Amino acid sequence: MRYVLLTLALAGVIVSALALRVHYSNDVEPCDINAKWDCGIVNHSPFSEIAHIPVAALGIVGYLAIGIFSFRTLRALSFLFSFIGFCFALYLSHIEKDVLQVWCVYCVISQCLIALITLLSGGWYFWARKKMQSS
Repeated sequence: MRYVLLTLALAGVIVSALALRVHYSNDVEPCDINAKWDCGIVNHSPFSEIAHIPVAALGIVGYLAIGIFSFRTLRALSFLFSFIGFCFALYLSHIEKDVLQVWCVYCVISQCLIALITLLSGGWYFWARKKMQSS
């Protein structure tokens, strides 16, 4: 399981890096699809930073932490960080849907990745706890 989580976390790092590139770019992006799908609008909005730190950079750090925790079999920390990331991604999805009314392809992919990571790391953590309690 730890290699699956590590692989998904590395995919999250890549997607977050692509979003970070958009954040610092003024070019027309390949994810500028139409009026409802435009990564540039999302990644240049006031919601794309927290205390002048791009949200995508926070995503890179978060996915790296989850990957390291998973690889080192630190199940509780993997689950905790992924759950926090999932909750934050839900908030950002709300911003895209209800405030900006524009979606970012990279953000949606990241939302799917963090949801899957949270589900798998939670199962991995609780399965290990149950197995220890039954021993």
